[in-house]
Amino acid sequence: MSPHNTPLVLEQPQNEKRPRVALMGEFSAGKSTLSNLLIGRAALPVNVTATQLPPVWMSYGTEPSYKVGLDGQEQEVDDRFSDVSVNDTRCVRVFLDSTFLKNCDLIDMPGISDPNMAAEVWQRVIGEADIVIWCSHATQAWRQSEAAVWDTMPPELYEKSLLLLTRMDRILSDRDRARVVKRVQSETQGLFREVLPVSLIQALDAKGDSEVWAASGADHLVKSLMTLTDEVASGKIGRRVSRKIRPANEPSTGGLEDAIGERVVERPARMVMPTRVRPRPLVSRPPNRP
Repeated sequence: MSPHNTPLVLEQPQNEKRPRVALMGEFSAGKSTLSNLLIGRAALPVNVTATQLPPVWMSYGTEPSYKVGLDGQEQEVDDRFSDVSVNDTRCVRVFLDSTFLKNCDLIDMPGISDPNMAAEVWQRVIGEADIVIWCSHATQAWRQSEAAVWDTMPPELYEKSLLLLTRMDRILSDRDRARVVKRVQSETQGLFREVLPVSLIQALDAKGDSEVWAASGADHLVKSLMTLTDEVASGKIGRRVSRKIRPANEPSTGGLEDAIGERVVERPARMVMPTRVRPRPLVSRPPNRP
C-alpha cells in the first residue's frame, strides 16, 4: 500500500450517491488537517482559514465556489471568500478535482468551542450529514464540552460516526497512549462506531513510507472510513439523519440500546492511491446562474 501525499480513493459503484461526511470537533483539533490529508491538498484559498467561515462543503468538480444564504439563495464568491459571513451564510460550496471527492463529500464544520461563533452556525448543516468524524485532541481527549455537544446530536449518527484521537504523537509513551485510548473507549461506549488514535501530521509527512503511514494510524482510519462510506452508499445503514438537534438543557430519552441498534461488522475494504491531481484555481461564479 502506497501512502501519502496523494488523494485517497474510496471505491464504490459510480451510480451510488456520494455519502456526506461532516468533520467536527473543538477548535484546533485537526479537522482542517484531516481534510487536507483526505483530499490531498489544502481545500481553502490562500489566506483563508476555516475559523473565519461557516461550514465548508467540499464536492468533486471544477465549477466556481459559491455561498448558500440563510434563505437558500446562492451567490458567487470571490477567490478570497472576503464576502462570506457567518451571519448570513448557511454554508460555502467548494468544488475540487480530487479523486477522494468523487466518492465522498466532506463538510468541514467550525470548531464547537469557538466563543466567536454561535452553535447554530453548524447546527444549520449537520442534518445534511450521513457520517460524522469527530476530532478530539489526544492530550485532553473527550472533554466535558465535547460530550455535552455530542449528547445533543441525533442518535442515528452514533453507529455512523468515528471518534479520532488526534495528535497522538504528543503522547510519548506507548503505555500512556494505550491508557488514553482505553479511557476514551470506556467513556464513549455506544456513542461511536469506533475510536481511532491517529497522528495526522505524521501521516502527512509519510511521503511514500508505508511503515510511517501505518504507524500514524492513518491506514486504519482510511480502511474504517472506506467500510463506513461503502455501507452508507449501498444502503446497509441509513443515510440522512434527523435534522433536529436537541437543546443541551433537554434531557435525553431512552437508553443507548434503543438509540443505535446493532453494531455493523466491518468487512475488508479496498484502496487506490492515485497520483496527485491539481485542481483549477477557484474563480467567481458567472452572474445570472440558472
